[in-house]
Formats: sequence, structure tokens, C-alpha cells
Amino acid sequence: MPFAKRSLGQNFLCDPNTARRIVAALEIGPQDTVLEIGPGRGALTEWIAAAHPARFLALEKDRDLAPALTERWPGVEVLLGDALEYPWESVDSPSYKIGGNLPYNVASPLIWEFVSRAADYGRAVFMVQHEVALRLTGEPGTRAYGALTAWVRTFADTDYLFKVSPNVFRPRPKVDSAVVLFRPRAGRPEMDQSRALSALLHRCFQLRRKQMSNILKSQWESGVGQWFEEHGLAPSSRPENLSPQHFLDLATFMKFHFFT
Repeated sequence: MPFAKRSLGQNFLCDPNTARRIVAALEIGPQDTVLEIGPGRGALTEWIAAAHPARFLALEKDRDLAPALTERWPGVEVLLGDALEYPWESVDSPSYKIGGNLPYNVASPLIWEFVSRAADYGRAVFMVQHEVALRLTGEPGTRAYGALTAWVRTFADTDYLFKVSPNVFRPRPKVDSAVVLFRPRAGRPEMDQSRALSALLHRCFQLRRKQMSNILKSQWESGVGQWFEEHGLAPSSRPENLSPQHFLDLATFMKFHFFT
């Protein structure tokens, strides 16, 4: 079996019980299509295959690992490619279940793209670095809450499922991991709203220690200050004090008033 490649951020899960719990959280049914991201040596693959979904896709970037997956599980459709370049718009049905042990170095940008571009899915379960899991499930007003939190939770509801020790990986990472459940939210933003929201979140959280009246100073007297007043938000609010819905509403307001 090929060695783990540091360039791909590979840490292979070696504990069957952890793998079983992750796959169980997907709640795979006989009519489901499952997409596994980064199957590696097949720790999750084995349990997914045993659940007998209607269709099983495995997206693997490592050319040395892909052939072994096909040989061991002939029914799995192994796709050779990078999840960051996957056409997430093709995930468009509640019968889709998506799971994976995501490399630490791509987890955040991958989840950012997945939640906003996948048209519909039943649920997704990802194992990520513990710190990222806290950000994905953080609440406004906490240190963990940031641009990633507000973005992801605009498109999906998230639940922190359980923590995973470094001891169940080879090679052993230096940090803890955790498993997070994603369920798509109804009433997703339109594409132009999403672009405005992304720009606003990056602007605000790059200056997260500043008050919102200072971050948005150039637009404050042109209606943004009044928007804050109408929504019961103080000018001294900082980015972490605004909920995901606040950011979406503010982005939509600013796009309409300043960028159209």
C-alpha cells in the first residue's frame, strides 16, 4: 500500500469504530447515491459499500491509491480528480449523501465551495481539524465564529457530532479532529446575493476587531447606519455579533443600494 503523501495532506484513518460512526451518520438508504471525498485506503469506503447504496462514487486525487480501490470494491465508481475542482452543481438531489475524511489543508475552501454550489443533497458528514469543526458550528458572539461560520450556516445547518483522537490515524497528526454533519437549508441565496455576501464577510472579518461603523464607514451615513438601527444592532457591534441572517440581509441591502 502506498505511503501517505505529505503534499496531499494525507492522514489515513485506521480505526474501524470511528469509520463506522462516520458512515452511520450519513444514514445511507438503498435509493441513495453516495459520494466519498478522498477515500484513501478505504477506511470509510468499506462501511459505505456495506450499506449498499444505489450508487457509490469515490473521488480520489492520488493516482497511486485509485487502482487499489477499484480492485477491492469493483462496484465503486472511482473518479480521479481534485475535490476543489468538482462540479458541485451536479449534486442536485436529496438522495445524495456526501462524506469524507478531508485533508486539513483543503477542508475550509472545499466546504465553502460545496455548501454554496451543491444544488441539493440529503446530508453530508465530514471529518476535519477540530478547530475547523468549532468554526463550522460556532455561534455568534464566540471566538470560533467567523467568515466561514457565517457563510456555511447561510447555506447549511451544522452539528458537531464527535471528537476524534490523533491516535487513530497513520501518520499521526499533531491535532485533534472532529466530525461535523451538514444539512442543506431551504431558501438559498441567489448567485448575486452570494457574491455580495462573500465580499462582505471577507471585508468584515479581515477587520474583526473593529466596530462595524468603522468597517463600513464609507457607507454608514448613506443608509447602512439606518439599517443597523432598524435591525436593533449597535454601531459598536463587531462582526462576530452579527448572525448569518444579518450578514445576508446586509449584503443584499448594500448590493441593492451601492452596487446596482
